[in-house]
Amino acid sequence: MDSSATMAMRSSSSSFFSTSPNPNANYKSLPFNLRLHFHRPQSSLLFYKSLKCIQSPPPDSNPVKPNQPRNPSSPFACSAVTFSPSQTSHLVSSKLRSLVSEFQSLSEPIDRVKRLLHYATILPPMDDAARVDSNRVMGCTARVWLQARLDQNGKVRFVADSDSEITKGFCSCLVWVLDGAAPEEVMKVTTEDLADLNVGVPGRERSRVNTWHNVLVTMQKRTRALVAERDGKVPPFEPFPSLVVTADGVEPKGSYAEAQARYLFPDEFRVKELVNMLKEKKIGVVAHFYMDPEVQGILTAAQKHWPHIHISDSLVMADAAVKMAKAGCQFITVLGVDFMSENVRAILDQAGFGDVGVYRMSNERIGCSLADAAATTSYMNYLEAASRSPPGLHVIYINTSLETKAYAHELVPTITCTSSNVVQTILQAFNQVPDLNVWYGPDSYMGANIKELFQQMSKMTDEEIAEIHPGHCRDSIASLLPRLHHYEEGTCIVHHLFGHEVVEKINEMYCDAFLTAHFEVPGEMFSLAMEAKRRGMGIVGSTQSILDFIKQRVQEALDRNVNDHLQFVLGTETGMVTSIVAAVRNLLGSGSPSAKIKVEIVFPVSSDSMTSTSSKSSVKMGDIILPVIPGVASGEGCSINGGCASCPYMKMNSLSSLLKVCHQLPDEKNILTAYEAERFKFQTPNGNSVADVGCEPILHMRHFQATKQLPETLVHQIHHPYGNGKSMPLS
Repeated sequence: MDSSATMAMRSSSSSFFSTSPNPNANYKSLPFNLRLHFHRPQSSLLFYKSLKCIQSPPPDSNPVKPNQPRNPSSPFACSAVTFSPSQTSHLVSSKLRSLVSEFQSLSEPIDRVKRLLHYATILPPMDDAARVDSNRVMGCTARVWLQARLDQNGKVRFVADSDSEITKGFCSCLVWVLDGAAPEEVMKVTTEDLADLNVGVPGRERSRVNTWHNVLVTMQKRTRALVAERDGKVPPFEPFPSLVVTADGVEPKGSYAEAQARYLFPDEFRVKELVNMLKEKKIGVVAHFYMDPEVQGILTAAQKHWPHIHISDSLVMADAAVKMAKAGCQFITVLGVDFMSENVRAILDQAGFGDVGVYRMSNERIGCSLADAAATTSYMNYLEAASRSPPGLHVIYINTSLETKAYAHELVPTITCTSSNVVQTILQAFNQVPDLNVWYGPDSYMGANIKELFQQMSKMTDEEIAEIHPGHCRDSIASLLPRLHHYEEGTCIVHHLFGHEVVEKINEMYCDAFLTAHFEVPGEMFSLAMEAKRRGMGIVGSTQSILDFIKQRVQEALDRNVNDHLQFVLGTETGMVTSIVAAVRNLLGSGSPSAKIKVEIVFPVSSDSMTSTSSKSSVKMGDIILPVIPGVASGEGCSINGGCASCPYMKMNSLSSLLKVCHQLPDEKNILTAYEAERFKFQTPNGNSVADVGCEPILHMRHFQATKQLPETLVHQIHHPYGNGKSMPLS
């Protein structure tokens, strides 16, 4: 963008970039602080004169070199070091207002670009020795370096540089505003204060706004660290454990990360043993991203030798199983929780593969806190109330049992959703059915986050909303909010762990990193991730969305072909790391050998989970009894009381269980009876087949995914409800 903008400005033939003659062009090309003296109301002029702009600042106030001469025409010649805190505060806010006014006065995008290029020329130089990776600003399209220090008067001094002229112009503006300010004044500036600085050419404004924000966030992070060091304070937090992935290998930081990394490179003998068994017995494997890292490591390696292994989120596990059955697999092993194996069994039956065996990985129940929350009297009461407010649609998270889906569908017309399609499902439903009431469940965090997202949308422009869903505008979003309801008593025990302490630590130590968060996280984490998303530094969505986001950012770094360090905070279950590392290593292996790129995956861990052992064998959460997962030897680990986000249910899918099931197949002696996925042969309270009724909401979702419309069958059910004990006719 920078080179194209520069070329465009030099081209006299481009009507898009042409500007009309400007009688004030010479005046407008002057630096900010000089313009203050040339054209201001008298009161403002007196105020700025009272600031006593220092053309020759004290030696320590030079942010570059103590004895380097300064250019008197540079906007950075003015220093705030002689002012009181209140005067400094006025100076920062006045400079910021001046900056906003400066760019708002330029109506043409190319004029704003020209102004940035001018200010890039007057940015004080940075020593070549300071242009190192440790001074890099994350998240910018171009390379940006930033140095910060405290001078002898306790003021923050900044030096910045970039390999992009336009980005250098951004840095010039921000350094002018904040260089020489008190630390507390640096911290007061918010990204919202920069919202009016619309700079760039059409189609590229977002990346430029992100530059303002990311440089500011990094300035503030380094200011906090400088103040803590000056005051002799111990950092309030220890770093989270992480894995650093390069083209050459994986480096774990922290013992929890070491435990994860141990299984990334599995024993080849065990991989070969599993592959031979799968081939011989024609066994397919569908597994969730959240399973045990040892199993994921083995399966990821085995995928190279046996195509019928699929690792994904819950949405497509059943689809993958059908493809395996069509390819000749006689058995499907499911590594996930029980509702996943139920869905695989039901979808295979619907597809005509009832003779293909489906097996779980435990002879005990493999539960799920969300599925359990929906299988309660409280949830049925919630739906009973919904059935009395027609027209109504129940949008149920796919992470629920087939039995729950069946019972719900007979109370209120129901469609399933995933974290990746829930927003579009709800928006389309409101668009397609006037005066609709939508009842979402059972995840209370996701429900609250959806409502918060729609409240944010109600403040967007109609054009911005249309980009999300073309059938909506500000008025329609505002009108649907009172008719959107969500269940308030269901949570995922994994995503529940991303609470206040984890958010506080991310804010303190990882505010400049890429932030990923599942839609099920608590509201505080959701808001943090949404803010990061707005500046191009985050993603809120499904596990697959998180994986795709990381891959996209790594590919962008490879395309730039420069050394880089990308840091991602993993705001979901840690089992995702195996798939992430495999995808990242594949990308790095195909990249340019001249570019050294480090990709760091950070595991948010709450202090409550720092236990090497546990005196409890289980803990009660509501009506659910859950096992405690002990931490690893040095103290970092997971318990359900803290936040390393490791699901105890998913960890019941062990490698030994998988090998045991595969060894016993075909199960001629009925040894694996307790491992078979349940096939629902009984009926709903209204006398219908649980399997048939429970599958219909899933089929409604599949129709929506294919057409982006609710199926006519579902719309008919909404307009002609059969709740309150009456039978729901099947399509």
